[in-house]
Amino acid sequence: MEMKEASPGYRTVTIFVAGIAVIALVALVTVGVLQNKPLPQKYKYGIVMDAGSSHTALYIYQWPAEKDNNTGRVTQTDSCRVDGPGISSYASNPRGAGESLGDCMLKARQAVPSSRHGETPLYLGATAGMRLLNIENASASDAVFQAVEAALHSSPFSFRGARILSGQEEGAFGWVTVNYLDDRLTQGQETTGALDLGGASTQISFVSARFDGTESPHNLMTFRLYGNDYNLYTHSYLCYGKDQALRKMLALQTASGPTSLSDPCFHPGYIRTRDYSELYASPCVARSKPQASPRNFTLKGTGDFDSCRTAVKKIFDFSKCNFSRCSFNGVFQPELQGSFGAFSAYYFVLDFLNLTDTSAPMETIKDKLREYCATPWADMQRQHPSTKVKYLAEYCFSGTYILTLLTEGYNFTADTFKEITIIRKIKGSDAGWTLGYMLNLTNMIPAEAPDAPPAAPRRLRVHHGAHGPAAGGPSPLHHLHPQQDSVLQPAQDRMS
Repeated sequence: MEMKEASPGYRTVTIFVAGIAVIALVALVTVGVLQNKPLPQKYKYGIVMDAGSSHTALYIYQWPAEKDNNTGRVTQTDSCRVDGPGISSYASNPRGAGESLGDCMLKARQAVPSSRHGETPLYLGATAGMRLLNIENASASDAVFQAVEAALHSSPFSFRGARILSGQEEGAFGWVTVNYLDDRLTQGQETTGALDLGGASTQISFVSARFDGTESPHNLMTFRLYGNDYNLYTHSYLCYGKDQALRKMLALQTASGPTSLSDPCFHPGYIRTRDYSELYASPCVARSKPQASPRNFTLKGTGDFDSCRTAVKKIFDFSKCNFSRCSFNGVFQPELQGSFGAFSAYYFVLDFLNLTDTSAPMETIKDKLREYCATPWADMQRQHPSTKVKYLAEYCFSGTYILTLLTEGYNFTADTFKEITIIRKIKGSDAGWTLGYMLNLTNMIPAEAPDAPPAAPRRLRVHHGAHGPAAGGPSPLHHLHPQQDSVLQPAQDRMS
């Protein structure tokens, strides 16, 4: 049979059809690959600055953009510690407070995608250092805030205001942070108590089945989170952060105006000249300054843990209690319940002292502190050449104070002390009040469970000073409200 050669037109059509088939096949493969490949995740961001008494820190948080409105997991992505002291130290140079934030704000601009800058909320919350400055010199406090606000308004972020948190807010938001990060709120599990220690104040917050606010109602904050109700006991002790507690102890020891002081809370061989005016330059001790004191006194360390503990106990008043039970200074505290997370200065001090294992016998912990405090100062400097002298000198006091506060002040026994976990981070996020604060102001924690019908929100009326929430901004403590919607007064964070 004779074969005929295919025409040129036929060959062209064949090639064209084959080409279309190849393109279609490639397209199908590409679609299949893309369908199985997750799209790049888009995130939203939030920034909170913690203006504490000894330093300021910046925290950056993120959550999935498409899972906004209560369902996205909020995590910490970065942080920055501001160089220099806390903003309350700039009372005589307010402009310096704003300028000090520059490096960390630059880091935030680099960490948050530029396309998200304008929509990223930026908050600054000041704690006990500014509470004390506001008590001592309200105009200086206002000037510091004005300088800080001016600096933050110039950032590309959506600045939502700077304000002083009450001690009760600080304690409550710390409790929210710890339990949110540990997934105890969404699952309705038994919650973890929160122990926060700063330089100027300390907070204890926990849920107790034996506390409903009938006794000492101002210590009650009620929550409805993820469909679960919580009665939170919280109290903040102004002037009982570790730095102000040291002032209080030294003030008691120098009440007669001596020129020399032998102090058991400092290492043997430690000698420092202290200025009376500087020591008493705090509302926590100003009224107890001796009338006829010399200009200076010489502090000499003796390094005796047991004598140090005796001296520390004197800053607590255990003689009065008008309730069924108290912690110290006549403050009501229900019976401790459940586990606790201790963070901030609790972590930094006990980590340095290698005392973060709270399961150790109490006598073992005391023995380690005895040995540490008795170590000669020259040996301490040789063993820790890179540690700042101020911190190194005060770790004996700080460790002794922490142990005394927990066991004598808050009534942790040798058994319940083991229920405390010393923490810095939970699942990569720092423990502290800042995450709880941002979760509240960005409405990221629902009052009801995600599958439950929405309930009408109840708002807390909070007493604020001149630097309350920014006008038009969200009300703080959106889902937090004290019993009977009472107004929180600054006296609840009083100088005890």
